[in-house]
Formats: sequence, structure tokens, C-alpha cells
Amino acid sequence: MNLGLPEIVLIALVVLLLFGGKKIPELMKGLGKGVKSFKDGVNGIEDSINPKEETKKEEGKTEE
Repeated sequence: MNLGLPEIVLIALVVLLLFGGKKIPELMKGLGKGVKSFKDGVNGIEDSINPKEETKKEEGKTEE
């Protein structure tokens, strides 16, 4: 399923009509916080799985 420019414009207009101009920045702010939280969680899991790589990174920083 490919979305072209006309479909994206139509979706944007529907969202604008449903939520209004004042609500959209608040929604985007919440979405940004959610994405940041998700990335932090993924990084935390990766660090717990591979703790040796993290200590190697820290040791390399202190040697410089």
C-alpha cells in the first residue's frame, strides 16, 4: 500500500478538522515524548544484554 501526496494531504486535512489547530502541537509533543521514552527503553535493554560493550566504551573514553 503506497501513499501518494494526495492521500497524505487528505489525511492531514482530516486530522486538522478532527483535532483543530491548537490541539495538534500538544499531540505532537506527546508523540515525541513517547518516541524518546521508547528509544530510552530499547537502549536500556541493549545495555543490559551487552554490558561488556558499554564498559569498553567507557574505558576508551578515559584513555583519551
